[in-house]
Amino acid sequence: MKRRDFMAMLGSAAAGWPLAARAQEPAVPVVGFLSGSTPELYTKRLAAFREGLNETGYSEGRNVAIEYRWAEGQFDRLPAMAADLIRLKVAVIFSHTDVGTYAAKAMTTTIPIVFSNGDDPVRAGFVASLNRPGGNISGVTWFSVDLGPKRLSQLLDLVPNATLIALLMDENNAEAAFGRRQIEEAARTLGRRLMVLNTRTASDIDLAFASMLQARADALLVAPGAFFTVHRDQIIARAATHAIPAGYAERELAESGGLFSYGNNLMEAHRRAGVYVGRILRGEKPGDLPVEQATKFELVINLKTAKALRLTVPPSLLAIADEVIE
Repeated sequence: MKRRDFMAMLGSAAAGWPLAARAQEPAVPVVGFLSGSTPELYTKRLAAFREGLNETGYSEGRNVAIEYRWAEGQFDRLPAMAADLIRLKVAVIFSHTDVGTYAAKAMTTTIPIVFSNGDDPVRAGFVASLNRPGGNISGVTWFSVDLGPKRLSQLLDLVPNATLIALLMDENNAEAAFGRRQIEEAARTLGRRLMVLNTRTASDIDLAFASMLQARADALLVAPGAFFTVHRDQIIARAATHAIPAGYAERELAESGGLFSYGNNLMEAHRRAGVYVGRILRGEKPGDLPVEQATKFELVINLKTAKALRLTVPPSLLAIADEVIE
């Protein structure tokens, strides 16, 4: 068959097709997922985020696509990753680290941004206020930094004779200085000495442990943040090798062998962030969505680790624990 005859036949057939069949299917919206972690370490939180999306009628692979960018603990990569998502003109950007949120916010005033992190978003400059964020950004906060004094108190419940406490800080975290001041004040009130150890890279963690061993620190408090979650195996292994009781902010670290963790339920926070992304995809404006404050706190105690450290967990602490790992 000659080409002109084939094209004529195709045109004739097309004229008889229903209009809907000939119309091009609309492209599904694309969500940019900006993470400082790795896919392997973020499985549970990602599942919770997808659950939130599903609650608003969006299912990945059906009517929404997700473009993932994993920094794998290299936070200096996040600005370039944010720029890449903006070049793709994604419909919404989700970020769970302050570095990623700062980068995205600085690069776009039109693409909506939803955050989920432990910083005070007003203090960090993400939003004008919790109730009326304004602009193109909103999300969920769990104020993890503000829980530092409570974690210190719980650590001393487990190690009551500790006089020198090492505090492992993440200098990548914009809220680190504020969290440090809170814990320093709490340590003074409790009559304890505090040695602050700042980190930026994985090698800094090993140097920090060397310093706390040299100073004969009695216990360790690890500040919140994605950096320490990514490097949790390294931290927990060092603490176990040197028999240093350590408290954490995220439950994943207690589940991985840390002594205890105290913080918000991050699965719930990520589910709510997924709901916000879905609501924005349906047409709501981020500036009109109040920043949600996570209200579910959870204490996880690893009894197996406590026994290995020959620590007695007070019955009062066990009574209020949300989970005890044996």
